[in-house]
Amino acid sequence: MSIFDIFAKLEQEEKNKPAVQPIDWLVVGLGNPGKKYENNRHNTGFRVMDALCKKHNVRCDRSRFQALTGEAVLGGHRCLLVKPQTFMNASGDAVAQAADFYKIPPEHILVIFDDISLPVGTLRIRPKGSAGGQNGVKNIIFMLGSDQFPRIKVGVGAKPHPDYDLADWVLSNVTEEEMPAMQDAVNRAVLAVSELIENGVPAATQKYNGKSKQPDQCK
Repeated sequence: MSIFDIFAKLEQEEKNKPAVQPIDWLVVGLGNPGKKYENNRHNTGFRVMDALCKKHNVRCDRSRFQALTGEAVLGGHRCLLVKPQTFMNASGDAVAQAADFYKIPPEHILVIFDDISLPVGTLRIRPKGSAGGQNGVKNIIFMLGSDQFPRIKVGVGAKPHPDYDLADWVLSNVTEEEMPAMQDAVNRAVLAVSELIENGVPAATQKYNGKSKQPDQCK
């Protein structure tokens, strides 16, 4: 084979390579970095992201955009997985940087986070909305200049009594008694991510909103 044949073969192989699909979704799980926070109620978004990575056999450990990031194909779309490392109240910094870099509109930024207004084990999926008192979401809305992003809220339960400090509550650990319901919610949130990206918020809402009667398994 001549050198010209070799170059021609290489050129043909390059032409035959499948086109790389661009990243067109961000999937963001909210939490606080560091081992001391990993079992906190406030780290439920991180818990879902870790389960998502395990299910799809991917890693979310590349440091970019003030976050740990990874990639996965979910619902037929190439997604950037994002775990902000800025602490909860500054989550919007990482999200805005990644969205700006990849030119992702708010409608394609899926945010997963804890919600104290929902019982443990309950999911609420919404296409948009206010922060509802969640400071990480509040900062994302501020940094994006929009609240038009879909979200999966995972219930972590209300404060045990009205005078209980809210910060102490969200930074408390999920109890052993609560763990089965929490794990079920995490498993269903993982499934809801792909459903939402592939078929839209209404489809994900219909399948996964509320509390499971027969838990899905995310193995």
